[in-house]
Amino acid sequence: MSVSTAVKTKKAEIVKKIGKTATNTGSTDVQIALLTTRIQELNQHFKKFPKDHHSNRGLLKMVGQRKRLLNYLRTTDAGRYTSLINTLGLRK
Repeated sequence: MSVSTAVKTKKAEIVKKIGKTATNTGSTDVQIALLTTRIQELNQHFKKFPKDHHSNRGLLKMVGQRKRLLNYLRTTDAGRYTSLINTLGLRK
């Protein structure tokens, strides 16, 4: 199995788990979950390559995007926000 198919299957699993259907890719919950997964993968990358400053900029942009989406979700639907936070384990 190639890397691209592994990424696609992992993304499809996240979409199906968080979005409840396989086609619900645009919901705020799914976007936050996908960004969280990519951020966690990049953190593992930085443990191996700490001087990769170009990828660090991408990581900071993803963290900012996730923060904006979380703020939007918190203001529109607090129940979904708290359940998503608990599901993803973002706040401790």
